[in-house]
Amino acid sequence: MKQATQYTEADVKELNDQLRGKSAEEIVRWAGETFGPEIKFANSFGAEDVVLQDVIAKVAPAVRVFTLDTGRLNDETYEVMESVRFKYSDIPIQVMFPEREKVESLVREKGFYSFRDSVDNRRECCAIRKVEPLKRALADARAWMTGLRRDQSVTRTDTEAVEWDEGNGILKLNPLVEWTNDDVWNYIKQHNVPYNRLHDQGYPSIGCAPCTRAIKPGEDIRAGRWWWENPEYKECGLHH
Repeated sequence: MKQATQYTEADVKELNDQLRGKSAEEIVRWAGETFGPEIKFANSFGAEDVVLQDVIAKVAPAVRVFTLDTGRLNDETYEVMESVRFKYSDIPIQVMFPEREKVESLVREKGFYSFRDSVDNRRECCAIRKVEPLKRALADARAWMTGLRRDQSVTRTDTEAVEWDEGNGILKLNPLVEWTNDDVWNYIKQHNVPYNRLHDQGYPSIGCAPCTRAIKPGEDIRAGRWWWENPEYKECGLHH
């Protein structure tokens, strides 16, 4: 098999064929063995990501972990961050912050809620608070791992276990791509994994505090994210 540094977009189909039918644990173990510390896991501390944190701790502890602190997260998110930090103390969590000058300029010029004025303005805020810090986090990585699942939203139905991240020029692995919401919560309960208590208050998907609300019964699980936008626009730029 090729060395990690040689993987390109042309290898994606072969890798998906190789990993098809494998469990999430098997995919994570393969990633750890193949890339070692050259793969990073982006932990947003949602339900899927705390599951992956637990799996990584058990089968691939060499995987490096980071999180994006946008400066506008809920207190409950910081609480679960701290719980995870203590439970998996052998795995450091690198915290990435947005560039101060860009945040200050955005708020000074457009105010505190410009992201609600238009999709473009919202994407601008996400680009400053999420996408740019992500690029810095991945600058020394050859691949990265996420908790994306196909049934999370209409924008993710074509997600594969292995994808090519054109923006960062590296592979992206999604070990939970075929999991259902029930699969995620069964794992959390079975393995006593810390999770964000907002999940118990009707928040199945959690982002920045002003851009996330609880959903109503029967709504899509991502309905509480940027609820003022149409579903097909509901990505922040981290996942295209």
